Amino acid sequence: MTATCGPLIIIGGHEAKEGQRVILKAIAAAVKGKKLIIATIASHKPEGYFETYHTAFADLGVGEMVELYIHDRAESHDDRVRDAFQDAGGIFFTGGDQLRISSQIGDTPIEAMVRDLHARGGLVAGTSAGAAAMSEIMLVKGASGETHRIGDLHMAPGLGLVSGAIIDQHFAERGRIGRLLGAVAQNPRVIGVGIDEDTAIIVTDQSFTVIGAGAAYVVDGSGVTRSNISEARPERTLSMHDVRLHVLSAGDMFDIGRRRPGPLSDTDRADEQS
Repeated sequence: MTATCGPLIIIGGHEAKEGQRVILKAIAAAVKGKKLIIATIASHKPEGYFETYHTAFADLGVGEMVELYIHDRAESHDDRVRDAFQDAGGIFFTGGDQLRISSQIGDTPIEAMVRDLHARGGLVAGTSAGAAAMSEIMLVKGASGETHRIGDLHMAPGLGLVSGAIIDQHFAERGRIGRLLGAVAQNPRVIGVGIDEDTAIIVTDQSFTVIGAGAAYVVDGSGVTRSNISEARPERTLSMHDVRLHVLSAGDMFDIGRRRPGPLSDTDRADEQS
């Protein structure tokens, strides 16, 4: 991703659809009154998804909203798909099964149009499964709420819109720190980013800012001095030494390239001085 690309808004799931709607407002602001594509591709049964978001965005200044769903890869060549992307200001991938996103649109005209939209400054957003699919290496399956066992993790190629990171979602709510540590142990060249529900990171260039009600957790394995990931039996508990963890709340920034938190936001500075 280069500085000329549009923003990515990556959501941990269950974003508020009533009341303040901080995350949906950020999406609406990034679309700038243009068409928003609601991509329900991740769901095996998409009925109701589009209607829910159409209502949630109705008074937030989004332009036309259109649904994009395909039953199989062949449909990605349909004229209706190209029409959906015509003059669009952004695309929003809803929840479901992230493997369905990568397997159904990977290396198809849809993926090409998503990349073109992003490259010309358009928004690409995703929640839950739509968030997981953003990274180069995508977490597909792994136990939640327990210490990571070495063989208990399934990953696959994602869309690769955000580089240098693996994304996990519903993070604190489902106790997914163990599986994110396991993902980073296998891929220490990238950071692991876990995002709570009703929380998002807004990625521009090689940094992101946190918005929403919860936290984003960054696991950095570049300084790990020992890991048993490659030598222990699959049922063995993961061991990692000297792993670094950052916990970031609304307003905090993180530089992915430097693997360092950024400066405090103006709001946080005011809070510290009060």
